[in-house]
Amino acid sequence: MKPLLGFSRLIDTITENIGKAVGWLILVAVLVSAGNAVIRKIFNMSSNAWLEAQWYLFGAAFMFAAAYTLSQNEHIRIDVVYGSFSRRVQHWIDLFGHVFFLMPFVLLMLYYLVPYVRMSYVSGEVSSSAGGLIIWPAKAILLIGFVLLALQGVSEIIKKIAIMTGNMDDPTSYVPTHAPLDEAAGPEVRS
Repeated sequence: MKPLLGFSRLIDTITENIGKAVGWLILVAVLVSAGNAVIRKIFNMSSNAWLEAQWYLFGAAFMFAAAYTLSQNEHIRIDVVYGSFSRRVQHWIDLFGHVFFLMPFVLLMLYYLVPYVRMSYVSGEVSSSAGGLIIWPAKAILLIGFVLLALQGVSEIIKKIAIMTGNMDDPTSYVPTHAPLDEAAGPEVRS
């Protein structure tokens, strides 16, 4: 189990570095958007390439941060029932979800994205918008994002198994994000 946990730590480190770095893409996208708006208003000119660059940057930030979000256990979940279970049951639910939902979906996306990106690259696909950018980098962003998500999914599965078998301490004990309704309502409602 130690080699697998080492592999998991390597994936987590890569994911964390990429996840923290892509936050800067949002700033760049905002600057591109603002610059494009200023040029359009002041000089009455614009370019579809700038709009598409902005979309590429937002898409890259979203896709590259997905694995980091998974590693931080921050993906949206409906925890109405989940939070009432013991931590051991929560680990089983997470493991089941990773193995039977996350990984099949990610692997299916990779199966379809590899030829999709390759065909776009080989053909030199260009945007249908006048002055637009080449398309394959945007498609490659999708592919890279799903590769990162697949790797992080493997890391999460390794960690869940290690925690459940006692080979690793639980790094994040789950705390329900919502207080019970009677506590959240305040003292005036309880009387």
